[in-house]
Amino acid sequence: MLKILVGLSGGVDSAVAAYLLKEAGFDVTCCFMRNWDSALNNDTLGNDTLNNDICPQEEDYNDAKAVAGKLGLKLLRSDYIEEYWDAVFKNFIEEYERGRTPNPDILCNKYIKFDHFLRFAENNGFDRIATGHYFKSVETHDGIRYYKAADLNKDQSYFLAQVDKAALDKSLFPLGDIDKGEVRRIAHELDLPIADKKDSTGICFIGERNFRQFLKNYIPMKKGKIVDIDTLETVGEHEGVYYYTIGQRKGFGVGGNRGPYYCAGKDVKNNVLYLASVKNEDYLYSDSCYVDEINWIADLKDEDIQCKFRYRQQDNEVRIKKVSDTAAYLCYPQKIKAVTPGQQAVFYKDGQLLGGGVIEKTFINDEDLNEKLMRRVNGQ
Repeated sequence: MLKILVGLSGGVDSAVAAYLLKEAGFDVTCCFMRNWDSALNNDTLGNDTLNNDICPQEEDYNDAKAVAGKLGLKLLRSDYIEEYWDAVFKNFIEEYERGRTPNPDILCNKYIKFDHFLRFAENNGFDRIATGHYFKSVETHDGIRYYKAADLNKDQSYFLAQVDKAALDKSLFPLGDIDKGEVRRIAHELDLPIADKKDSTGICFIGERNFRQFLKNYIPMKKGKIVDIDTLETVGEHEGVYYYTIGQRKGFGVGGNRGPYYCAGKDVKNNVLYLASVKNEDYLYSDSCYVDEINWIADLKDEDIQCKFRYRQQDNEVRIKKVSDTAAYLCYPQKIKAVTPGQQAVFYKDGQLLGGGVIEKTFINDEDLNEKLMRRVNGQ
């Protein structure tokens, strides 16, 4: 009988995943991962307030204990606070300081859940780990392939694209073929105390925050000019270019006859935020991009595939052209809006997850999109 260690988060998905594995005849043990310490990291909740004296992560741990008790399963606890800080959070802050918009949830999966947690499981005699991700594995004659979940609205394959295939092959995903409604139904049928607990949102393991206020704890506020990219007039003052994302449409505190605006670009070196009128979205469109740090989950050639550049985005048809084992160009002559450096490009072929990497540069008509913006600024 395979021994399975389930990452029990205190939420409904991992709780039902543990139950399904137990029902399938596996020897199941649960483990709660603690990866963030608000006191240790001098963290605040910004303008958010708590209604009691217990932090959200400890509430989740108590929920995990209640679920494990209800299911008759043992619950372990493992701490990865230092590992999370070094592998995930420092990268998160460094990328923001470069003016980019990273995705820490992807790094958390890569370095914590499917690396440190997996090694913890192996060192303690477990054969596999399991999680409550909506993600599907399919065994074939030539190995395991990975696909989007049956519930496309909850599919989390995007967040697993950077996980090493060898780690995925040692993992189980019990929710791959069922939808969220069925998960809630099972939780109610079992009378689990978290059956109606809302889904977690926000940064992985850090949770819901006033995000700009949270960032100010780690990236000092530095005020600078907000410039209308078309008129080159200063239209306001920002608190720090790091806090804004390309394509963002509100939160600038400026008006004007040309508004409303969106974020068209950032000059991190000179601390200038460039806005453009929503009536002209030319600054957001690219027709190709360069992707690096690619993690391949399946083999592919230079071919037509699908790609997501953001989690909730529909699949986009692209042509991939490999440059090296870890880099490639993606071409999409139909043009795509707000493909943003620092974010993840995730590759698919008819629902199969192929891999993913970090968007480094975007282009339009073979010109770097950021250089095009700077040419406008310099009047060229």
